[in-house]
Amino acid sequence: MPTLMVQGCTSDAGKSTLVAGLCRLLSDMNLEVAPFKPQNMALNSAVTEDGGEIGRAQALQAQAAGVPLSVHMNPVLLKPNSDTGAQVILQGKTIGNLNALDYHQYKPKAAQAVFDSFQILSNQYDYILVEGAGSPAEVNLRKGDIANMGFAEEVDCPVILIADIDKGGVFAHIVGTLACLSESERNRIKGFVINRFRGDINLLTDGLDWLEKQTGKPVLGVLPYLHGLHLDAEDAISTSHSEKTTSQAKKLKVIVPLLPHISNHTDFEPLRLHPQIEFEMVSHNQTIPAADLIILPGSKNIHFDLNWLKQQGWDTAIHKHLRYGGKVIGICGGLQMLGHSILDPNLIESDVPCLDGLAIFDYQTTLNKQKTLTNVTATLCLNGVESTVQGYEIHCGSTRYQNQLSAVSINGLKDGMISADNQIFTTYLHGLFDNPDALQNILSWSGLKNAEQFDIETLKQQQLNRLAHTLNEHLDIEAIKHILQTGNT
Repeated sequence: MPTLMVQGCTSDAGKSTLVAGLCRLLSDMNLEVAPFKPQNMALNSAVTEDGGEIGRAQALQAQAAGVPLSVHMNPVLLKPNSDTGAQVILQGKTIGNLNALDYHQYKPKAAQAVFDSFQILSNQYDYILVEGAGSPAEVNLRKGDIANMGFAEEVDCPVILIADIDKGGVFAHIVGTLACLSESERNRIKGFVINRFRGDINLLTDGLDWLEKQTGKPVLGVLPYLHGLHLDAEDAISTSHSEKTTSQAKKLKVIVPLLPHISNHTDFEPLRLHPQIEFEMVSHNQTIPAADLIILPGSKNIHFDLNWLKQQGWDTAIHKHLRYGGKVIGICGGLQMLGHSILDPNLIESDVPCLDGLAIFDYQTTLNKQKTLTNVTATLCLNGVESTVQGYEIHCGSTRYQNQLSAVSINGLKDGMISADNQIFTTYLHGLFDNPDALQNILSWSGLKNAEQFDIETLKQQQLNRLAHTLNEHLDIEAIKHILQTGNT
């Protein structure tokens, strides 16, 4: 099976982006291609058409390739819920929480799932583009590796190594990575891509010549730093100010607490990029600023993150915000936190069976072993204005409501609550802001006059096309296609 793996010298070297761009480029050439990541560690996830859960980056790559999402594109997903443990998702379904040592023991079963899923995809598509995880130079993780060279050696596929020059030391990154590999692994690397270059390429030529002579391997291209490239992040949260068109209209201030275990923060990309919104994620020990709208996001560890919120003074800040007429939205974990209490009888997320919530609403949530994973069509109704939303649910809690009034209905059933004074609503629905009509509706409800429409999906397609065009211009695509099809340079 024609397969090509992209590995990185470091985390955030550009693996996910390169695979997404190649997926779009090959798809535009009418080649049937699918993305694959053996093992992913991320709190951003998506619900597949076959009712499972995969990393958000693979969902983006599948979208770039124009193919439906499948659990087999990311057979092992690790969702960290502490510094030493994670929820383990195997072929789309959770098998429970494991600490690092227990997962190491579990790896043979995980490896079997990885190779089974790879075989299934190989039977469905002509080409497979594989994304590694972290770096293959992590020698402490070599035993039983299924994320990088361990996978590449098993399926006998070629590898492209990508390095981020913006971090500095790019030649040391590449040569140092090769030095940490075995001879067979080094032979598997067919070339290099240097990412995020700024400046005059002529100043880099001597270095590229030295690198090719030193390693005996070609540089397949140098990608420029793409300012304002907005694509779903695998896990990292952008701390840079977004580049967006300046609007003369009034700005709406929106803040989100940056929870230690925040999940699916890609929900907020439309807000971060909207020209009429001043968006801010408020981090640890940062002063909580005044705002028009506060949104409580999802969490992978409700117990820890709710205690963190209280320690940071968010409970007091939210009550003050409401007294001054501000609006509040709670999404998924945020919905649960705004209730009276959270029960965890099976100790799924902590060793505490009952936790007091913020008690903004008088409902109670119980965490269950079985997780809800589904793509849905929902209706949002605020101030009498209805909008249709295509979104998804991904949670292990079930909530019991008293005298339920809702702003959201999912498949005709009420979801979450809306307060009698119309200041707060909660929902389990992710993707709420992706629909232009729903987003405009929410901004108007939040107090923004003449709210403009903003379509994140249109922007995403534009960005994927821009990325593919950049790869086509700056990479030796014919050489990469040759490596993919033959395994050789």
